Amino acid sequence: MLTKFETKSNRVKGLSFHPRRPWILASLHSGVIQMWDYRMGTLLDRFDEHDGPVRGVHFHATQPLFVSGGDDYKIKVWNYKTHRCLFTLTGHLDYIRTVQFHHEYPWIVSASDDQTIRIWNWQSRTCVAVLTGHNHYVMCASFHPKEDLVVSASLDQTVRVWDIGALRKKTVSPADDIMRLTQMNTDLFGGVDAVVKYVLEGHDRGVNWASFHPTLPLIVSGADDRQVKLWRMNDTKAWEVDTLRGHMNNVSCVMFHAKQDIIVSNSEDKSIRIWDATKRTGIQTFRREHDRFWILAAHPEMNLLAAGHDSGMIVFKLERERPAFSVSADTVFYVKDRFLRFFEYSTQKEVQVAPIRRPGSVSLNQSPRTLSYSPTENAVLICSDVDGGSYDLYIVPKDSTGSLQEAKKGAGGSAVFVARNRFAVLEKSSNQVLVKNLKNEIVKKSPLPIATDAIYYAGTGNLLCKAEDRVTIFDLQQRLVLGELQAAGVKYVVWSTDMESVALLSKHAVVIASKKLVHRSTLHETIRVKSGAWDENGVFVYSTLNHIKYCLPNGDSGIIKTLDVPIYITRVIGNNIFCLDRDGKNKLITVDASEYIFKLALLRKRYDHVMGMIKSSQLCGQAVISYLQQKGFPEVALHFVKDEKTRFNLALESGNIQIAVASAKEIDDKDHWYRLGIEALRQGNVGIVEYAYQRTKNFERLAFLYLITGYMDKVGFMCKIAGQNNNLMGQFHNALYLGDARKRAEILENAGQLPLAYATAATHGLTEIADRLAAELGENIPSLPAGKSRSLLIPPAPLISSVDWPLLRVMCGTFEVGLDATGRAEVEEDDEAAPADWGEEDLDIVDASDAVPNGGGGFDPEEGEANEEDGEDGGWDLEDLELPPEADTPKAAGNARSSVFVAPTPGMPVSQIWTQKSSLAGEHAAAGNFDTAMRLLSRQLGIKNFTPLKPLFLDLHMGSHSYLRALAAAPVISVAVEKGWSESASPNVRGPPALVFSFSQMEDRLKAAYKATTEGKFPEALRQFLSILHTIPLIVVDSRREVDEVKELIEIVREYVLGLRMELKRKELKDNVNRQQELAAYFTNCKLQRVHMRLVLSNAMALCYKQKNFATAEHFARLLLENSPNEVQAKKARQVQQQCSGKQDSCELNYDYRNPFVVCGSTYVPIYRGQKDISCPYCSSRFVPSVEGQLCTICELAVVGADASGLLCCPTQQR
Repeated sequence: MLTKFETKSNRVKGLSFHPRRPWILASLHSGVIQMWDYRMGTLLDRFDEHDGPVRGVHFHATQPLFVSGGDDYKIKVWNYKTHRCLFTLTGHLDYIRTVQFHHEYPWIVSASDDQTIRIWNWQSRTCVAVLTGHNHYVMCASFHPKEDLVVSASLDQTVRVWDIGALRKKTVSPADDIMRLTQMNTDLFGGVDAVVKYVLEGHDRGVNWASFHPTLPLIVSGADDRQVKLWRMNDTKAWEVDTLRGHMNNVSCVMFHAKQDIIVSNSEDKSIRIWDATKRTGIQTFRREHDRFWILAAHPEMNLLAAGHDSGMIVFKLERERPAFSVSADTVFYVKDRFLRFFEYSTQKEVQVAPIRRPGSVSLNQSPRTLSYSPTENAVLICSDVDGGSYDLYIVPKDSTGSLQEAKKGAGGSAVFVARNRFAVLEKSSNQVLVKNLKNEIVKKSPLPIATDAIYYAGTGNLLCKAEDRVTIFDLQQRLVLGELQAAGVKYVVWSTDMESVALLSKHAVVIASKKLVHRSTLHETIRVKSGAWDENGVFVYSTLNHIKYCLPNGDSGIIKTLDVPIYITRVIGNNIFCLDRDGKNKLITVDASEYIFKLALLRKRYDHVMGMIKSSQLCGQAVISYLQQKGFPEVALHFVKDEKTRFNLALESGNIQIAVASAKEIDDKDHWYRLGIEALRQGNVGIVEYAYQRTKNFERLAFLYLITGYMDKVGFMCKIAGQNNNLMGQFHNALYLGDARKRAEILENAGQLPLAYATAATHGLTEIADRLAAELGENIPSLPAGKSRSLLIPPAPLISSVDWPLLRVMCGTFEVGLDATGRAEVEEDDEAAPADWGEEDLDIVDASDAVPNGGGGFDPEEGEANEEDGEDGGWDLEDLELPPEADTPKAAGNARSSVFVAPTPGMPVSQIWTQKSSLAGEHAAAGNFDTAMRLLSRQLGIKNFTPLKPLFLDLHMGSHSYLRALAAAPVISVAVEKGWSESASPNVRGPPALVFSFSQMEDRLKAAYKATTEGKFPEALRQFLSILHTIPLIVVDSRREVDEVKELIEIVREYVLGLRMELKRKELKDNVNRQQELAAYFTNCKLQRVHMRLVLSNAMALCYKQKNFATAEHFARLLLENSPNEVQAKKARQVQQQCSGKQDSCELNYDYRNPFVVCGSTYVPIYRGQKDISCPYCSSRFVPSVEGQLCTICELAVVGADASGLLCCPTQQR
């Protein structure tokens, strides 16, 4: 049995496969109907309107419907697209056992404990026939797949076959008047639409199930007499053919397999049995430990079965469907229908080569598993599971006239050619490989370096050996391991044609490695990986259950095509994928490979190919755009995009201000203008910044821009606009920018701030205004501080006045040359004529006033005053800056000629790359994302107290960055320090951060803590152990083995912290000698190093002996002697043992060494086996239940009893 999917739930009473989609319905004893996707392993929906168990359920063949029947006497028809019940059919008077749709007519058949079978029309929602005749519960009823028959099984010990031909004729319109008359008579005088055709008697107890054969006139039934019976029928009679015995309890369900000549039955004896329908013998039995089976379902199209039991259901296959094949040059050899065949790719011709032997046993899964081919000798090795693993060697004649030799056989779990006329056979029992020649004689034996499950070809004389968790390449000649790679559960190995790369396929992963097994990339799939092949460009194309996908050499992947049925890829040539289906037929699938060829060209920096593909093909779509963005080519992505918002974002990212302005005008949204202003300011393009601020009416920013660029006349005008808009604060700021003290005093006076206006006027020596204001203020004149030196606030002079930043001339990149071809000739002519020096003409700087029609020629203050007198005819519109749409937008300086330097785009910060796909708290802390690191620790380990971790977070962040000082006036440049960085590494690929904390440091700290413990420096030892506990959540290790070592370290440290806390507590207690003895005794229960355990036992023994607790002291003495003490300790222990022998304790302690216990980390009391306790999610310390929700006293980090997913400290854990 090959289990494909399993669920845990209440008892499953009904099952139904969807005919086309990978869905299955399960109706439960609890009244719920579940709809599962068995391919993805996910619950799609649940329906729970029935009251009580639902025993029958069935999908409609073509409509989005299913029907259910339950113990509430109701039949419900559901639409699974709208997630609701459409209607309910009532009429049965007892539990409904089964329901089924007819494959053609709008009928539902239902069987019930009211001893009737009913046929319903689900379109008219009426009962069209009631089949009566059974005199006990009817356990099941089903339509014949082709004929007008219904079969039913009942506890009255009979199986009945009903003829419903009359009902079909009644449903179909009568062809002539006579038929119509007959129909009328039947309706008037009563007629029977369904009649009993046969009654099959033979079972000794109630019959639980009966079902038709899909094509033959056969019926199979199962009953409470533990027997499965096979019946045959013809037009006139039906009779029993045979009885299949073997079940040990009631047979619940039985049916014929859709594709093979087998019968499948299940029973309350907790087993599923497979029977040969022709030989009528048992083939195989599958058992469950505790669950009785109740129901079976077979997929109508595929080789899939499902069985429902007491605690859920399983979807399974009886046999593997993958054909064994081997590709060599232009041909593929494969096995189909017990014949060895080959297929030529160039001619697409299929040739039958030779028959292969049938297995002697009748059990399942005996078909060939693997096939290996030697082209020079034309020899084929076929391996199967026959006789526990065997191979057949066929020498195929090179011409059609030659006769095929008898196959040479041998035992071995795995066999593969390793040279022209040599093949290797794996002998699992001795873990060695036998090298044989074509006469099947052993030439050489070689022990293998690892416990090998299977062997694969890895080049001439080399084997790829697969173990449970890794693979190695082994040289048979030199007996050397050439390479090793950690890869769990590898099922298939696919080599590239040049043998430089290998793909290792497991159930849910694809690992790409070099020929020496150096890891390149790993892809994880949620759906099963089925097959794969390399194309001529070095791209690995693989298939899952429902997709064809690709994997590039750098690990990038994507979907090429969606599949309806699984395929097994044999070869990829250009856009053609050759494959075998599950029936062993060769198929050719033509796909569009342009997406992965484009990405490959980009990866290999073949920009000429990229350019050609952009111009010729329709490579458009969000996936390509986001890929180009991610890989740092936003300027290329820009040429794919039509959506203005996306164009705007890409233009900003690539620094292309010209396109960004055009897109911003189309969008005309305040937020986009604001972002455009920020980018233009970063590039020093003052004209665009000014234009963007004008469009958003951002007067404060505009005024400041004029200040820093030296447009002081425009600042004055901004002051007038602010006054017109009653924006006193803006007006005051602009007066400050201008350094106009008189204007400031005037603004303050107008605002009613007379004391401030007086102070401003008096300070700046404006005596006329000061005297006038003093007269108005009278006695309220503010006193100005005496003896203070005054300095005039003067605005700073701009470094570069009123021009855009100068731009460097640089050579155009590949993409600019290829993509920006418009107007190229004219630009080149201009370039030749242009002067070589830096000049105003060359930079093509545009004054902002050109963009604003009302701007006039600059901003002359006198002209401004004249305009003010004339009203609002000229100058700026002081109410608002509504600019007409035909206003000329200033052109982006520097983009006017494409050979000019464009500011490089800032890439994604390394800290962001570190955290993007990582769930490791240490890496988030190193990146400076302390909040996400804290959230991760809270989720993974239940940590709530981050105070001890704060200095560690800071150390990690500082330690994973280096800081460079470039210029005295410039800010310090932060450089991320990556783990394992090398000069050959691609600049686009970022490694994880180099962390200052490592596992080896923890080992050093542990040794120091052990030393402090031995020397009796308990506070120091406790501090050291706690520092380890606090650091572990932030370290990152490389392998699963190290993860186990980290977890082991946590256990060691936890035991020491608990013991040391108890010892320090004991030393604080002076008066309570009983409690002192208890704490010393509990310390001996901690798992310590032997040297420390001896010290702890000596201490506890001495303490108890002094307090005359002789029995306990003797126990400690005995334990001490068992721990290899030194001479002094041994002598002392023997003396105590001698003195205490046969004596009792003087006082009772809360310590029972006979009963296993753990010590509560908070209250320091024993929690004996069987008592309730809770634990810390991080350090796993145990506590009494009353401590739940409090901070753990051992690690001082996590909350006791909190939910947590567990420690994550290795990148392989998060895959």
